[in-house]
Amino acid sequence: MATILNKQHRGAPAPEATRTVLYLHLSSQPETEALAGLENWRVVRTHSITEACSALNQEPFQVALAHIGELSDEQRGDLERLVENAPPLNWIALIDAGHVKDGATSALIYDYFFDYYTLPLKDKAPYLCATLGHAWGLGKLREQEDELRRYREECQMVGASPAIRLVFSQIRKVAGVDATVLITGGSGTGKELIARAIHQRSHRRKGPFVALNCGALPENLIQAELFGHEKGAFTGAHCRKIGRIEAAGGGTLFLDEIGDLPLSLQVNLLRFLQEETIERLGGHETLYIDARVIAATHRDLEEEVKEGGFREDLYYRLNVLSIEVPDLKEREGDIELLANFFFRKFTEGRHHKVRGFSRRAIAAMNGHDWPGNVRELINRVRKAIVMSDNRLITAVDLGLECGGEQAVPTLEEARNQAERQVIRRSLRKAGNNVSAAAKLLGVSRVTLYRLMEKHRLPGPK
Repeated sequence: MATILNKQHRGAPAPEATRTVLYLHLSSQPETEALAGLENWRVVRTHSITEACSALNQEPFQVALAHIGELSDEQRGDLERLVENAPPLNWIALIDAGHVKDGATSALIYDYFFDYYTLPLKDKAPYLCATLGHAWGLGKLREQEDELRRYREECQMVGASPAIRLVFSQIRKVAGVDATVLITGGSGTGKELIARAIHQRSHRRKGPFVALNCGALPENLIQAELFGHEKGAFTGAHCRKIGRIEAAGGGTLFLDEIGDLPLSLQVNLLRFLQEETIERLGGHETLYIDARVIAATHRDLEEEVKEGGFREDLYYRLNVLSIEVPDLKEREGDIELLANFFFRKFTEGRHHKVRGFSRRAIAAMNGHDWPGNVRELINRVRKAIVMSDNRLITAVDLGLECGGEQAVPTLEEARNQAERQVIRRSLRKAGNNVSAAAKLLGVSRVTLYRLMEKHRLPGPK
């Protein structure tokens, strides 16, 4: 069992400010010298991987000392697994002088430890105490930051750019109004997260949130999924089934990719939006359903209406309130925030050799066009964490460099990219009013129109 060493008067309680360190002894040398100088620390001593694992499960630690001697391959593997599976904390190694040059031990320390000291300590004991204190303080800061982050990163809605802050503001406004919402934006921008955020801030938050992707099911199944069916309504209908609309009663129905809903079913959905009633397939009973509808699409529904691919009356029923989600490339400054958020999410509670992103990786991410938006960023970060052999994720690990050389844009390309970003931002701030945006930019309306045409930016509708 783990034993606790307090270098104070026997029977006296530990002062509230006493810091705790886990000590794991895996050496044939005595532990006396290794613990010298730790009078102000509460030391939990363990003498095996099993004891250390038990101690880690019983109480939280910010820092741990591992006294390492000559380790067998099995012991080394067990120690690696202990560190990998333990909650995040800073490990410091104490190495017997004779094992410093051992290649396997050096690799172990490099990959898994915050710092190391060689024994005998002699006059290095104060430095070890200072390192322990530094590691303990960093652990407490990490603990506080993790707690704050749980509040900041609700629903993974992460960002600080003007574009995404506008979306946050719109979410707060529409959440309190019980009307249909149409969310538009490119694939992978996080439209379902926005729908969930609206639901969680509405008075329907205690009710169900039911989602259906209208483009993921064949036409002959969508009607049954939406409206449900009675037993015997069609071949294979062996029992009554509740549809997604009925299941969302008292809550929110999220219809993703509404632009893919077949025309033949659009009139049925329109009737529900108008009358708030449905009939199950094969049934005759009219059911009243109280559910809020939030729809999302990456298509331009106005164009679909003009081309006859989407009903105009349904479009206006859905587009009572609207939120346009910006592409990731338009969210200036958010790429690094998102990358670090998903890095923490995929590594939290686990030990990884990878510690973060290199400067060149951050530069490569900021220079990438992100056609797949946030979904592409998630996939690249997750793959890099698994596949990287480096301490810091590189641009190559992310698949954003060819042959290890980062592509440097020309001055003209950089200028054009900056112009596009500023014009988009000014138009959003001015509510898509060209005259007001021109004033914000300090140019004439004619000049702004010319720049919009140059960069192929859409004009006001």
